[in-house]
Amino acid sequence: MIIVSEDFPIRVEQRGAVAIWTIDRADRANALSRPTLLAFGKLAREAAQNPSIHAVVVTGAGDKAFCAGADLKERQGMTENDVRVQVALYRTELGPLDRSPKPVVAAINGAALGGGLELALCCDLRVAAAHAQLGLPETSLGILPGAGGTQRLPRVVGEARAKEMILLARRLTADEALAWGLVNRVTPAGKGVVDDAVEWIRPIAEGAPIAQAAALEAIDRSFDTTLELGLELEKVSYDRTVVSEDRREALAAFAEKRKPVFKGR
Repeated sequence: MIIVSEDFPIRVEQRGAVAIWTIDRADRANALSRPTLLAFGKLAREAAQNPSIHAVVVTGAGDKAFCAGADLKERQGMTENDVRVQVALYRTELGPLDRSPKPVVAAINGAALGGGLELALCCDLRVAAAHAQLGLPETSLGILPGAGGTQRLPRVVGEARAKEMILLARRLTADEALAWGLVNRVTPAGKGVVDDAVEWIRPIAEGAPIAQAAALEAIDRSFDTTLELGLELEKVSYDRTVVSEDRREALAAFAEKRKPVFKGR
């Protein structure tokens, strides 16, 4: 059992095959302190090896902030080099979340600003509460999004809209983010965003883990290569599913007119 503390400020629970990780720092707008970043790295690495977890939902405590980005109180006493070291943790500790073979969903329960939005961009899918706001305000503060925002945002919303958000420090409402493709879903009024996210991803929780991991790998590789090589890499990922028991179970279930029971083998 993981106990939430200042040294490990993420609350962990599991609903069936879905792990839920909640940044439990509502008094600090769920800002990304050093311990928070290290906790994400630990959890993501462990989840990758845990067959009981098919998907992960990341959220923040309360209903005001998903994550307000860097913990500015923590940074007050940092030297310039200390800040560089801290920013490097975004890559080393959020990288495993970004590369997770388990689909990761951000349940954006409030403001996702700066590093908070960059955390959400590390996730594969994003569900937002109706009152959520999303933005990268760094250029208005004399810096730039240094935790992957300049790289991941254009891949999600396109170059022109990414430049608009970053250069104008523009904040989007949940509905605007949905229209731009920054979020996949806005939670209906009166429903909790975590509950909505868990229900929405039920096909993932009940799906074939090997196929899902292979699909994520193939999609992620597509951004780093030509179409021709990407198709070859897709074939390699596909071959992993061909030899799986899950594929044979899906065929048997279809023939027997029943729902398949996937075991991740």
